[in-house]
Amino acid sequence: MQENFTIAQNDKLAALSIKIRTERNQKNGLSMDFSRFKLLTFDIVGTCIDFEKGVLDAVRRIGGEATANLSDDDIFKPYLDGRLRHYGRNSEVFYDVYKYVAAELGLVNTEAAARDFQLSVLEWPAFADSAQALARLRTRFRLVAMTNGDRTSFTAYDHRLGWPFHDSVTYDDAKCAKPDPRFFSHNLGRQSAFGFKQDEILHVAQSQYHDIGVARELGYSVCWIERRFDQEGYGGTPVPDKFTKPDFHFHSLGELADAVFGTR
Repeated sequence: MQENFTIAQNDKLAALSIKIRTERNQKNGLSMDFSRFKLLTFDIVGTCIDFEKGVLDAVRRIGGEATANLSDDDIFKPYLDGRLRHYGRNSEVFYDVYKYVAAELGLVNTEAAARDFQLSVLEWPAFADSAQALARLRTRFRLVAMTNGDRTSFTAYDHRLGWPFHDSVTYDDAKCAKPDPRFFSHNLGRQSAFGFKQDEILHVAQSQYHDIGVARELGYSVCWIERRFDQEGYGGTPVPDKFTKPDFHFHSLGELADAVFGTR
């Protein structure tokens, strides 16, 4: 009896959560109709994979006591600068990103430390809701990963997420990184070979800078996953030149899946 009561309470809470999110989106003039979409494209790092936790945990673990008084933003600033200076394959260039961060923050700056940070990229965790939400969405849509990560790192993330994607485009495939429009063109050409049209695609991402802005400019429908909804600023993601209003707005992939299917 107690178990049945708990399940009933959870169902009520899920229904209430969906109602609140629906009203929030309607209030902001956002649609909740997913019927025209056949394909969902996903940013990976930041949307499905929690790279901010990965970066912060690695810097603090490697840096030890020297990081005790550093805030998240204290770490993110040189990280962003270092990533801008070394924007190549992320399974290779994070050695140099760490060397830059360490020099700026006065952290241990040895080859071993830099190599440790580089390898940690392959261990970045998934957000708690990602794998289950993607598995649910896969039952209705074709899922395609669009990541600035390279094929090496994406393989690790794909495994961590439960292999949910039907197809994927990486930095290695597109030979460029978002927000370069050529990345989107590469994927559209690839998906058109399977019979999909641009107006059947919904692009799902957390980065206003890398994804939401450029995708909207290119004419895509966009779904913003605001992972940092309860935090100030843009964290480990570059600040966009302007904010782009999305077609759909959720705080997690779990919320998106709930909205698509109506309930858990």
